[in-house]
Amino acid sequence: MKFKKIKILGFKSFVDPTEIIIEDGLTGIVGPNGCGKSNVVESLRWCMGETLLVLGAAGGVGISAIEIGKAIGAKVVAAASSDDKLDVCKKYGADEVINYGGYDLTDKDQIKEFRSDIAKTSGGKGPDVIYDPVGGNFTEPALRSIAWGGRFLVIGFASGPIPKIPLNLYLIKGCSAVGVFWGQFTMLEPQNHLANMEQLTKWHEEGKLKAPVTEVLPLEQAKEALEMILARKAKGKIALTTSFYKS
Repeated sequence: MKFKKIKILGFKSFVDPTEIIIEDGLTGIVGPNGCGKSNVVESLRWCMGETLLVLGAAGGVGISAIEIGKAIGAKVVAAASSDDKLDVCKKYGADEVINYGGYDLTDKDQIKEFRSDIAKTSGGKGPDVIYDPVGGNFTEPALRSIAWGGRFLVIGFASGPIPKIPLNLYLIKGCSAVGVFWGQFTMLEPQNHLANMEQLTKWHEEGKLKAPVTEVLPLEQAKEALEMILARKAKGKIALTTSFYKS
């Protein structure tokens, strides 16, 4: 399917109109999770030369983190639940990958294996930054693997449960937890949000952010799109189109 270019008024500096191709731009930069990229830029801006571990890396939010991490200059380790998902992550810039699909993270021995996989990608030191949109049983093993002085970015809880983390882990790791909450960020730090959106636009123009659309469905199939996401079959982004965008 061909997509049209549209003009988005007030995007660049909230004054000048900017042309963005809808499949790569609207869903990737100014769509719902795209706007959240502004806050991700803020959280990752200091990770040049560091190791960034992205959990749930094959989803739209995860691939955004891979691309932004690479644009900033981080080594990016992508973790996802299948080899085909990790192939997508490598396509969008991941330096190393971890398949956690076979792990039962309620089992102590398998938790150790998962942590060992994480350690191998950083020379045993652990990741400097962990980007976690997954939550649930993934959070604590990842946090226990973080490097000294690392930063754990709390993005969301796609797996369902909100994890309860022992506070002493932050003490013994000398690390910090950083909440990445786009709505509050834009209200309290509008100038930083504006600067980040301009940076995202620049990276998009340079081809560093592709925000992949892997499935294109008509709006009438929104139910099927949601079922794909719930079944963890989605890779990248799913775009819903209306008759206005039909070629």
